[in-house]
Amino acid sequence: MIDSGDLDQGWDSTRRWVEGHLAPGEHITAESALKGGWTSRMRRLDIERPGGGGPLTPYALVLRSFVKPFYRRHAPGLLAREAAVLRLLEGSGIPAARLVAVDAAGAVCEHPSLVMTHLSGRVRVAEDGDSDARADLLAAQLAAVHALTVDERDRPRTWQAWTAPERVAVPGDTTRRRLWERAVEVIDGEVPAYRGCFLHRDFHPGNVLFTGTGTDLAVTGVVDWVETSWGPADLDVAHCATALALLHGPEAGLAFADRYTAAGGRELAEGRAHLYWRLLDALAFAPDAQKVAEPWRELGRTDLTPAVLTGRLEDYLQALFDRYA
Repeated sequence: MIDSGDLDQGWDSTRRWVEGHLAPGEHITAESALKGGWTSRMRRLDIERPGGGGPLTPYALVLRSFVKPFYRRHAPGLLAREAAVLRLLEGSGIPAARLVAVDAAGAVCEHPSLVMTHLSGRVRVAEDGDSDARADLLAAQLAAVHALTVDERDRPRTWQAWTAPERVAVPGDTTRRRLWERAVEVIDGEVPAYRGCFLHRDFHPGNVLFTGTGTDLAVTGVVDWVETSWGPADLDVAHCATALALLHGPEAGLAFADRYTAAGGRELAEGRAHLYWRLLDALAFAPDAQKVAEPWRELGRTDLTPAVLTGRLEDYLQALFDRYA
């Protein structure tokens, strides 16, 4: 049975909407929260289908709902884009969910929502013996995303920056203010020329599912396609690299571009041009990446305090200047 005490008052309308898109006789038997995200509420929906005279055959779906006011306001565009991308990815070889239904404006559901198939695996962000192997698999998966060819009419929107020089939040207690000033000066310059490609645009360890360990470690899913864009491969590489630097230290972030290149990824910019994309992403996490780390802490990374994140972000900025400036 579903524990309605933990659900919003409007759950009945959402349940009816989901079940209206199921096959005859199928129904929701349970729902449970999924961890790992902060922009939307993610729920697993357990479904039972008639077994042709035998026992019922269960399977699962995932329901994404935008609840926070900011994301609810932008939900029609975000969910319509994700729905279009999921349709586009069917048969592509990218391990993405299959779209079941979308109510982008929340016309029927309690909140703007999208329901899709459930993928096996789970998010893994621990410091363990598989950290390097996961980074290699992340690089290979990102290279596969960038290799997608789509008709011009199916291209997603052009990329958008997530920060700007005047919006960078410098930590108030930093002793390395000149480092931050140098970084802002770089992104205040001209946008480097680039060759566009298909971008996930929010590709990082929190949006990739894994199964297995050691030699059996494998990627089983890439999720959260609401920010999918067309732009420079460097930008996706930069975003995953920043997340790795925050999770595992600056060297892990610095090395990701090399892993991506070794995995057969697209040609990346060099020198200061590559530095631009790296800093444009890293500065969007300032001052302490507290918000993005919330789901990581839910997954067990309680060591990622604001002080740790600020220190790693500053060390990462310095490492980028040491390598690319």
